[in-house]
Amino acid sequence: MDKPIENYWKIRLANLKEALKANNFEVFVADNTEDAKKVVLEQIIPRTGAKSVSWGGSMTLVSTGLYDALKGSTDMKVLDTYDKKLSPEESLERRRQSLLVDLFLTGTNAVTESGQLVNLDMTGNRIGGITFGPKHVIIVVGRNKITTDLEEAMSRIKDYAAPVNSMRLDKKTPCAKTSYCEECKSPDRICNSWVITEKSFPKGRVKVVLINEDLGF
Repeated sequence: MDKPIENYWKIRLANLKEALKANNFEVFVADNTEDAKKVVLEQIIPRTGAKSVSWGGSMTLVSTGLYDALKGSTDMKVLDTYDKKLSPEESLERRRQSLLVDLFLTGTNAVTESGQLVNLDMTGNRIGGITFGPKHVIIVVGRNKITTDLEEAMSRIKDYAAPVNSMRLDKKTPCAKTSYCEECKSPDRICNSWVITEKSFPKGRVKVVLINEDLGF
């Protein structure tokens, strides 16, 4: 067989698409970040009719180029929660406001083969937006986020995604030094709130874009 790795991932992503669809998510598959960007900008967003947009923390979102494409939008009111010029108080208030936009974009820490989105947050604005508030939610997901089941998803998040993100954000947590979750009590702890999204409600509110590349943490 030619290109067995490419064939492997096409099968995995096709199976996951069907599992997510069965859980009422609207699902798209993109070959790469550029394709994912086109899907979101040309297929998904125009159909939402969104007049306002914001996002939750996601390295995958940035990697797709969607953040850069949307932050200067003139078609929608933009609440940029990534704006470094904001004071901590202003940033927190903007995150609160972002929960009432028409369109919210973010990533996911993990997605199980049965079609569950699994996330762990420090502040909670990202999982808040996924769960309730914004009329439409777009989740961009790299293939490296796929896990066999919920147990593997939570292990992946605790012992990989969280330590790496703590390092990236220069958090003073034990995992930033050891690379493993220590179930710490640090003020800088980023593991505070879990959300497991088993189904989209209403049907199609959450749109998942599966990307055939390793992206984010």
